[in-house]
Amino acid sequence: MRVFVTGATGFIGTVVVRDLIRAGHQVLGLARSEAGAKALASAGAQVHRGHLEDLQSLSAGSALADGVIHTAFNRDFSKFKENCEIDRRAIEAIGAALAGSDRPLVVTSGTLLVKPGQLATEDTPAPDDHSIPRVSEQVALALIPRKVRACVVRLPQVHDRDKAGLVSFLIAAAREKGVSAYIGEGRNRWSAVHRLDVAPVYRLALEKAPAGATYHAVAEEGVPLREIAQAIGRGLKVPVMSKSGADATTHFGWLSAFAGMDGPASSALTQQRLGWRPSQSTGLIEDLDQFNEFQL
Repeated sequence: MRVFVTGATGFIGTVVVRDLIRAGHQVLGLARSEAGAKALASAGAQVHRGHLEDLQSLSAGSALADGVIHTAFNRDFSKFKENCEIDRRAIEAIGAALAGSDRPLVVTSGTLLVKPGQLATEDTPAPDDHSIPRVSEQVALALIPRKVRACVVRLPQVHDRDKAGLVSFLIAAAREKGVSAYIGEGRNRWSAVHRLDVAPVYRLALEKAPAGATYHAVAEEGVPLREIAQAIGRGLKVPVMSKSGADATTHFGWLSAFAGMDGPASSALTQQRLGWRPSQSTGLIEDLDQFNEFQL
């Protein structure tokens, strides 16, 4: 299968590209820079020049492919609403190119915002009250009547020893403030998965998923924020303390909307339906305890 991958040079996309090629697929990877294009070519992928806001390039790449995996997202979360709108337009452009073909489209969403305070499963629908600006799921699934085999992969905090999703922003805040913080008692949980375990979920979804399917690339259902803050404190050698109210807003800034959120998620149905199992031996805390940024 020839697969068009957006975000092909990013943290998630690079491992997706490698996994697809190992499995015998051809990859057409989106690249906006010369450095990105060289990296894709070195990995054995074909290069398609463009970027997330270049809708014509997205349409053209999708038209050339037997299926599309959409991992690209601008992760400047201080502009989350604006970046969600860019994501929506990108998915619509990809969908328009695939319409009428029954070709697969795998889009990316997140587990944290699905059903705060309760364990989210793959059968938990995305919020429909417009309180969450990221609507990748809703936009993708709306393409199904147009004969696009759309499905969704929800991601938790994706980590290795270099990056860790939103946890990387917690690290930046702790470094800036000289304190690693959590909100209240820090019992709220974030689910997590190692970066290398994510790629097979996208590939298996591309190969197997029926239209409308949702999958969770989750290895750890819920890691308490207090434990995450403590690991950051150890790594940066700074104090660890609770923040609340105005103090939390001052410390976390835009991140305060996420830092107190309880978002555990299960992958039991994904494991059953795709035959996928997390295989990496290190969890989020273990990777933070060996985080390369802390070893400098």
